[in-house]
Amino acid sequence: MCLTAHYIDSSWNLKSKILSFCAFPPPHTGAAIATKVLALLKEWGLDKRVFTITVDNASSNDNMQGILKRQLRRNLVCNGEFFHVRCAAHILNLIVQSGLNVIDGALEKVRDSVKYVKASETRELLFQGCIETVGIEAKAGVVLDVLTRWNSTHLMLERALMYKEAFSHLAEVDSNFQTFPTESEWTRAVLIHEFLTPFAEMTNLISGSTYPTANLYFMQVWKIQRWLSDHEFSLDSVISEMVINMKEKFDKYWEDYSDILAVAAVFDPRLKFTFLEYCFNTLYASTSQTKLDHVRKKLKKLFEVYRKNPKKTAGSSQANTLEQNILPGYDGFYAFISQRVSANGKSALDKYLDEPVLDMMAFKSLDVLAYWRDNANRFNGLSSMACDVLSIPITTVASESSFSIGSRVLNKYRSSLLPSNVQALICARNWLRGYEEIFDPFDFSGEDKEGEGEGEGEGEREKDV
Repeated sequence: MCLTAHYIDSSWNLKSKILSFCAFPPPHTGAAIATKVLALLKEWGLDKRVFTITVDNASSNDNMQGILKRQLRRNLVCNGEFFHVRCAAHILNLIVQSGLNVIDGALEKVRDSVKYVKASETRELLFQGCIETVGIEAKAGVVLDVLTRWNSTHLMLERALMYKEAFSHLAEVDSNFQTFPTESEWTRAVLIHEFLTPFAEMTNLISGSTYPTANLYFMQVWKIQRWLSDHEFSLDSVISEMVINMKEKFDKYWEDYSDILAVAAVFDPRLKFTFLEYCFNTLYASTSQTKLDHVRKKLKKLFEVYRKNPKKTAGSSQANTLEQNILPGYDGFYAFISQRVSANGKSALDKYLDEPVLDMMAFKSLDVLAYWRDNANRFNGLSSMACDVLSIPITTVASESSFSIGSRVLNKYRSSLLPSNVQALICARNWLRGYEEIFDPFDFSGEDKEGEGEGEGEGEREKDV
């Protein structure tokens, strides 16, 4: 079991630290996992400082978070209403794989065309000549996908579409090339590539050695949902069947936790509710206002908790940091003005939302945490709330990379290390060096199989808080 803490420190930097990397013998039931996690939280003195827990989709994890929420309820923000967050990487994998199972045959000619070109050096040289003839200047070559890794299918399609005219010319000059896709098959390949693109973009977000802030995810999820909605009634029978399967998975996993993603987007000063309004309008024009009101209600409910009890929330360290900067003797006055509403009846949240969104082009590379650091005094307790929301880990991928390190520490040549020594080595490495770069975060073959046996594979191994 790997237990990781995610937080924003007093310098407003997003941090992730492994708290425990320990042997966890059976039974791997929800109750047993909850008991172990709670014991570790108490050992670190964090049982009253938890905002959310991010876990994969194993059924035992669902049971675990329910038990843990009941035990921690008194100390959770909004009684644990935002407590459970599902790992985005595992959700993405389940959704994409359900679609690829349908469309695998539809991509057969594209895949065979790539195989044909890469089968020998002679064919590669001939294909290079076709590229030069049709005037394609791209330097990247075609690549063949690996069936167990969906993101490689996206890359294969991207390159194949780039060289579509070269493949067409190859079919004219090489009589042995019989697998050139028809126009309808190319059209289908374009649709599938278009669909996989937001998944690939989210892959890039979670493939680094550090976690991104949570405000970056809503756009990607919206792109996926919009594509599903736009092609739900596609005339292409393969595409429509794929959408049915994938939409079922999407609704099952993302409907419940889209609220916290929306709230995180609001805390991006370039987005706020204007962005949510745009997204909801394009998806549900008739119910857009209802959804906006729902998110606004959730946001205000959360803000009231932080406004009334700034020291009892998970991000109270930020409030303490601010108080250290107050002039001696003025702490009471600061508390007074922090709690009261301004003369015009607007709270810090209202003032933040009323300000116009920052120009997206001018602040393209905005550091959202730096924005809240610079405006902490102006928005008072709202900055602490922003800290907690923006630090929510939407995926467990980076933490799961620790198991790769663990397999190198405890290998066949050093198989007698005590569990405590393994934990000391893993934790010390993480605290000193951080996470290693992740190169293939979606290689989840064998993990998270849905159904009664869900969670019996590697997907169960990692519980991330």
